[in-house]
Parts: sequence; structure tokens; C-alpha cells
Amino acid sequence: MNNIAAKLRARRAEARTRRALNRAIDTAATATVRQELIAIAQARQPHMR
Repeated sequence: MNNIAAKLRARRAEARTRRALNRAIDTAATATVRQELIAIAQARQPHMR
């Protein structure tokens, strides 16, 4: 049971991070900042954006 709970917590944390990063990309002040955030997202997870 403990392993399942840990996997759920990790999955929720990953989803929270993904949503926050996507929100930051969507509201980036400049195109340069947006490109930097996209590069960070792609380095973290190849399937993001």
C-alpha cells in the first residue's frame, strides 16, 4: 500500500509541475523567456510541448 501511495504522490507532483510550467509558458512576458521555458520543459520531459 505504501508503494502505491508514493507513486500517486509522485504522479500528482509531476502533474502539478507540468501545469505550472505550461502556465508559465502561456503567460511569458517575452518570446525569449517563452523559448527558454520551452527548452527547460523539453529538457525535463521529452513529451512536453
